[in-house]
Amino acid sequence: MNIIELISKEFEAEAVTTRKMLERVPADKLKWQPHPKSMTMEQLTVHIAELPSWISMALHTSELDFASQPYEPTIVNDTQDLLNVFEKSLADGRKALQEAKEEDLLPTWVLRNGDQIYATMTKYEVIRHSLSQTIHHRAQLGVYLRLLDIPIPGSYGPSADEPGF
Repeated sequence: MNIIELISKEFEAEAVTTRKMLERVPADKLKWQPHPKSMTMEQLTVHIAELPSWISMALHTSELDFASQPYEPTIVNDTQDLLNVFEKSLADGRKALQEAKEEDLLPTWVLRNGDQIYATMTKYEVIRHSLSQTIHHRAQLGVYLRLLDIPIPGSYGPSADEPGF
């Protein structure tokens, strides 16, 4: 198995859990936030839903410059909109992986804001970072859901709400 096959396998497994979490987001709580320093539910979940598209971005560009390409999050009105964003991002990431070759993972990719460089990574590292970010923010979403008393699905095993995983 090569690296792209391994990434693809992980990508698909994480997508199943991410979808289960996003399906639980109630439309009437999109503007909710647990603390003034926290993202709203909408900001957090749109970010999670968009992260799979980072794979395509990494493989097809050499950088992301917020100065020349300011981030504009997708606006969602309900849970179905959110799931549509996720499925589109997932399809973009999946297609990019299917078309990639091992050597496509090696070039350098830069995250910047004009002259300020935030990170310089290989394209492989950007893909790994997007998967890690998905897992990290999905756990954060789990806290949001718990605070709202919304049952949390199992991820890597059972949850307190789904013990029979």
